[in-house]
Amino acid sequence: MTTLTRRGWRGDKRTEPEEDAAADREQPDDDSDNSKATRLTLMEEVLLLGLQDKEGYPSFWNDCLSPGLRGGILIELALRGRIHLEPLTARKKRLLDRKVLLKSAAPTGDVLLDETLRHIKASESTETVQTWIELLTGETWNPFKLQYQLRNVRERVAKGLVEKGILTTGKQSFLLFDMTTHPVCDTTEKQRLLKKLQGSVLERWTGDLRRMDHRLLALLVLAHASDVLEKALGSLEDTQYEMAMSRAKDVLEADAELEAAQGRGTEVLSHFPLVPVASPRAAKPGPFPRPPRALIGRA
Repeated sequence: MTTLTRRGWRGDKRTEPEEDAAADREQPDDDSDNSKATRLTLMEEVLLLGLQDKEGYPSFWNDCLSPGLRGGILIELALRGRIHLEPLTARKKRLLDRKVLLKSAAPTGDVLLDETLRHIKASESTETVQTWIELLTGETWNPFKLQYQLRNVRERVAKGLVEKGILTTGKQSFLLFDMTTHPVCDTTEKQRLLKKLQGSVLERWTGDLRRMDHRLLALLVLAHASDVLEKALGSLEDTQYEMAMSRAKDVLEADAELEAAQGRGTEVLSHFPLVPVASPRAAKPGPFPRPPRALIGRA
């Protein structure tokens, strides 16, 4: 019996590279209904939700998508066990005050994620989630910090979706310029994503944030922070739409400080500080007016 116990104890002990590999195998798609579905990162899912299917580009009025994608990079790294927030201290009790720490510099295989990892590792000082989103977006007055900007993130994420066969590449001419577009060619994959997000606040609604799937919870918050949530839920019937938005509001208005401090399974909530940074609207989650049907049809 003693020998078996020791073997079991040794078998449960993992080295850091093994933990990183295990986290990568579990990510980035936890949709149990379709295990053969194309695996997407949070950034790819958010961009896919924001793209207009036929036009191949997001709304020109959406100024929240760029910081939202950077926030998605940080959460993706956290879910893969590469970064985490510094421990709670007497001086740093608020999530917004706690710094991002490097947990593992092991490559993820994703170009954007690995580039961000290198920036965090090379940084001489530790920064908060809010500061890192600003640095990755290029919104800084410090010329020595401009080296941390991630360039052409939207285009690079779109190219990843092209390689996975979900988007295609085109070009549209406007009056003064031409723009590269990425129309959706695999509508099945986008419908699967929409169904997954809609189901998280309808059929699969748990009513308890600690019981929600981490990636779905992160996707829901990121979709709102990137100003694409209303568009993603806009195809629902009126009663379902109101119910889904009411439940989404419950999630967005939850006390992140309290939820992150409670029990196991809430670690992802510690990365909620990106919400008020990525979107000014995220600080006030409601009310949610229903998008016009004309806009929904173009999605």
